[in-house]
Amino acid sequence: MLLTVQSFLGTDYPALLAGQDLPHLERTICFGDEWQAFIAGGRPDTALPEIAPDDPSDILFTSGTTGDPKGVVATHGASVRSFRTWGETVGVGAGDRYLIVNPFFHTFGYKAGWLASLIAGATIYPLATFDTALLVALVSEYKITVLPGPPAIFQTLLATDIGGADLSSLRLAVTGAASVPVALIERMRGELNIPTVLTGYGLTESCGIVSISAASDPAEIVARTAGRPIPGVEVKIADPDETGAGEVLVRGFNVMRGYFEDEAATAEAIDADGWLHTGDIGRFEPGGELAITDRIKDMYISGGFNCYPAEIERALQRHPDVALAAVIGVPDERLGEVGKAFVVPSAGRTPDADALLAWARANMANYKAPRSVEIVESLPLNASGKVQKFALRK
Repeated sequence: MLLTVQSFLGTDYPALLAGQDLPHLERTICFGDEWQAFIAGGRPDTALPEIAPDDPSDILFTSGTTGDPKGVVATHGASVRSFRTWGETVGVGAGDRYLIVNPFFHTFGYKAGWLASLIAGATIYPLATFDTALLVALVSEYKITVLPGPPAIFQTLLATDIGGADLSSLRLAVTGAASVPVALIERMRGELNIPTVLTGYGLTESCGIVSISAASDPAEIVARTAGRPIPGVEVKIADPDETGAGEVLVRGFNVMRGYFEDEAATAEAIDADGWLHTGDIGRFEPGGELAITDRIKDMYISGGFNCYPAEIERALQRHPDVALAAVIGVPDERLGEVGKAFVVPSAGRTPDADALLAWARANMANYKAPRSVEIVESLPLNASGKVQKFALRK
């Protein structure tokens, strides 16, 4: 049995879920009166079952190489050990005031935020929706010491006139999940006066953490690499080329139990020796730092969020004016990458690029919505009929 709790944010979730094949879903509860009635009907004297380290703790859904959702099953032991280690490595402690800006459904906000803070005994200040003025006010008033987030948050802060707000309490920032310019690290240290700025690498299948940089690393190392593997986790490069780059494989306590009810996908992701095949291309630097250089998966990262083109393409192709769509990631100074869609019109239709962009923003998560649309007569295809995305990038 699965129980979901959703809030209404312009979406009718019960109706949406009703159309899905979810055999284990027994009930959907929405925040508000339904949630209060659910709480009131609970039995406070009911003992919780004993929980073992290998028992599942959560299922976070991600998208695979095809963009189809996969439920990543993590265990209590892996989650707690991963973010006890993360907290000790970055230096989060009981005296810290941690402002959680990252979305709570994402490993960055949920595990590197809530879980890491609870383990360390840090005071939690949640910010449900990113608002620059409110963030600055919270840091200034409550003397926030820890502020992790994707690069876009810090780029926005640097571009904002904060007036007389006092941000001097900030001592630690952890960023990543997108391309990080060296200049940004230098400005975070120099202009925002954050003494420790770190970056890291992880994926949902690895509990969100594989490697993290060190406080002593220079800005270039922090920006150009993802730091070193955390203690207890092995990382190797499979079939390296002449530059030392190859697929990043991960093995250790942080690797997921598997994909929910998908043994085939699990076997494809985790080999017989326990190595998780990440789909990312990387290499080790002379100092032992892991540098992520490319992606096998057809994925780009926008503002810290993984964006899967197949999922976005399917959404665009629901529009009556769109016959075919192909999406790629293109560089963006603030968000690292953003989506660009190439659209082939439906017969007899004349789609408007601006109207399609507005429709996309209204019908998919903001970070998934393409930022530009190019109307084309056809898409470049190979002999098997697959879109040649390298041609679109050119």
